[in-house]
Amino acid sequence: MALREIKALYLVLASAALLLCNKGECSSFGARRGLAADVETVFDVTKFGARPDGRTDGSLQMIRAWNAACKSGAPAKLVFPPGKFVAGEVVFQGPCTTPTPITIEIQGTILSSTDLSVFTQGVWISIENVNGVIVTGGGTLDGRGASAWEYAGGDGAGLLPVSLQMLKVQNGVIQNINLLNSKGFHSKVTWSANITVSDLTITAPADSPNTDGLHISSSQNVNVTNLTIGTGDDCISVGEGNTNIAISKITCGPGHGISIGSLGKRPAEKDVNGVTVTNCTLTGTTNGARIKTYHASPPMRASGIVYEDIIMNVVRNPIVIDQHYNSRKKNQPSRVQISDVHFRNIRGTSASPVAVNLDCSQAVPCQGVEMVDINLAPAPGVAAISSACINTKPTLGGKLTLGQGGCQQ
Repeated sequence: MALREIKALYLVLASAALLLCNKGECSSFGARRGLAADVETVFDVTKFGARPDGRTDGSLQMIRAWNAACKSGAPAKLVFPPGKFVAGEVVFQGPCTTPTPITIEIQGTILSSTDLSVFTQGVWISIENVNGVIVTGGGTLDGRGASAWEYAGGDGAGLLPVSLQMLKVQNGVIQNINLLNSKGFHSKVTWSANITVSDLTITAPADSPNTDGLHISSSQNVNVTNLTIGTGDDCISVGEGNTNIAISKITCGPGHGISIGSLGKRPAEKDVNGVTVTNCTLTGTTNGARIKTYHASPPMRASGIVYEDIIMNVVRNPIVIDQHYNSRKKNQPSRVQISDVHFRNIRGTSASPVAVNLDCSQAVPCQGVEMVDINLAPAPGVAAISSACINTKPTLGGKLTLGQGGCQQ
């Protein structure tokens, strides 16, 4: 085809595109549409004004890019290209008109604003009311928590923003990103269903306050796998109202372990049922496999809990049920009924003299607790280990090395 003919064809196509735009049928500004109908249209945040300069707040531009992608009516991908972006509070709100799922691809680094006054909802980046979303890309969310940790409240105060939240999300995925130095929790899944969290690296100093790696609450069918977490609080915490939570292949430490709870702090909390924690390694943590509840709790249940195939490397309190958690000022016992709990094939070393401490409520003693193949030895510097079981009589099986104490009587 001659050059003159190519130019003529280009002018015809351009005129047709302009006509479609005038009819309201062109793609959104900043979008780069794929060649095939099923290829995602790319919505690059820089095309909407976000600057990867590490200084300029691009919150509004990011939200505009999301809105264009979410309402595009076609397969869409929101892209943060390489570079350093800065953002305050960002809410990616649905529902979307795109065929599910919509993708958020973080290739670069997003830096959180250090101005706490911009976080009005206790969250930095929140994905809300979306059916079908994938967060991926290999990039980093840097919460710059060192600028805020001095303002942290007590346990669970929730005053500092969560870095990444899924709220009322159906069919969501968070995978292959890095979460660094969150001000509050690094990530949170709440009021959601059918969620997968995988292949994350979550990092904060051991003394950073309330920087849980992942917190799950009021959700169902959540699969968490292949995470490397080292923080100043629980590597993973499973709160109230959860059903069918599967946690596996977690490398945890430093931190406070992998916990169910804390439960029963607030009125009207809902039951927890069906939590499995398998094939995990904890190193140097202050707790291992832990269930924790408050005094003076509402009546509720925590049941169907399994910790299995867990390695403890110099872990304090490797196996814990604590129904007196953080409750010195409350005289009424916990009314969280813990039942159908299984600790299986847990091995390693304990950095505390009491390696197994099942301290259940006198009001509702723990029921159906099983310990099978527990092989724990004292870590260097610990002369001997023991076990304690209060208000529960666990069923014992397999090979047990628990030290002296009430759990084997």
